Amino acid sequence: MRHFALLLCLVGAPLAAQTPAEAARGAMVQLEDATAQLDSAESARDRVRALTEAVQAFETGLAAMRDGLRAASIRETELRRELNARDAEVTRLLAALSALGPDAGPKNFVHPDGPIGAARAGLLMASITPALTDAAADLRADVEEATALRQLQQDAADTLQTGLANIQIARTALSQAIADRTDLPRKFTEDPVKTALLIAATETLDGFAAGLSQISENEADLDLPAASNRKGRLSLPVSGEILRRAGETDAAGVTRPGILIATRPRALVTTPAAATIRYRGPLLDYGLVSILEPEPDILFVFAGLHSVFGETGQVLPEGSPVGLMGGPAGETNDIQSPSGERAGEALSETLYIEVRLGDTPEDPLGWFTEDKGRTE
Repeated sequence: MRHFALLLCLVGAPLAAQTPAEAARGAMVQLEDATAQLDSAESARDRVRALTEAVQAFETGLAAMRDGLRAASIRETELRRELNARDAEVTRLLAALSALGPDAGPKNFVHPDGPIGAARAGLLMASITPALTDAAADLRADVEEATALRQLQQDAADTLQTGLANIQIARTALSQAIADRTDLPRKFTEDPVKTALLIAATETLDGFAAGLSQISENEADLDLPAASNRKGRLSLPVSGEILRRAGETDAAGVTRPGILIATRPRALVTTPAAATIRYRGPLLDYGLVSILEPEPDILFVFAGLHSVFGETGQVLPEGSPVGLMGGPAGETNDIQSPSGERAGEALSETLYIEVRLGDTPEDPLGWFTEDKGRTE
């Protein structure tokens, strides 16, 4: 009696959903689509835009693959541990099922105490047999799921490796396409001497931003679509998570008027609106900076880049690449790691964003939607 009561406990474990496996398979399809985009970008009329879309597609696919495979690996580990922990119960279950045989039923429980004992045994058998069958089915489903998840991770290795290689190819091709681009209008010509003098005389971002108009020559009157008309609806320039909001103090006790976004290594940064490049290069303690002017008296400042695209004075269409974040390019083992991507390396880079209206900084989250800023 106690033996069968113990086996009934096995029925309580619910069958886990297949979401991790489905997510990983969906990511594999995304990476295959991104590869197709990269192939078609070679003959695209606007190679910069096509390659930008290909890089972003690879970023999305690799992020989804990273999350899907990590979830699959965690689920497989949980199943393996659960099965190992239930090893003794599994052994008893198999022994009980073997003893009952394929035609088990109440008649098997003929009790030496006579008809009443036999009736009780029959009732017990009638209630336990379905439970044993269900427990066996649950165990079989867990084993099959663990096996399928392991096979999925093995099958995904080639897709991952191809995706990581192709995003590097796409980034290199994008850099070259940007360097070869000659069709962008130019709003002004930079005076490098005045720029150097301004940098040397500047101690704050406020001072530098105020002096930007001094470094230009031959300003053209080019009308761009007004970004202020879409205030609050512009896309963030990079995918990631908002690490620090405007006015919050960092660990060093420094308070800045911009926001800090944690991004994945080598993430592509794009302009949220058509804008003129007012400055690109190193600045103070902000690292490598790109300052964009979507319309007069409005500046978007992106700081902390590893590399910047374009030339000062050029006018970039909306969605054009501005630069790349730093960090390692990524390896298959990093993406498949079940431990949370090697101590948080997934969002290891940070981009500082500041919006300035005239001489006054504004909260960037008043200009941008937060949707693109989240990486699930």
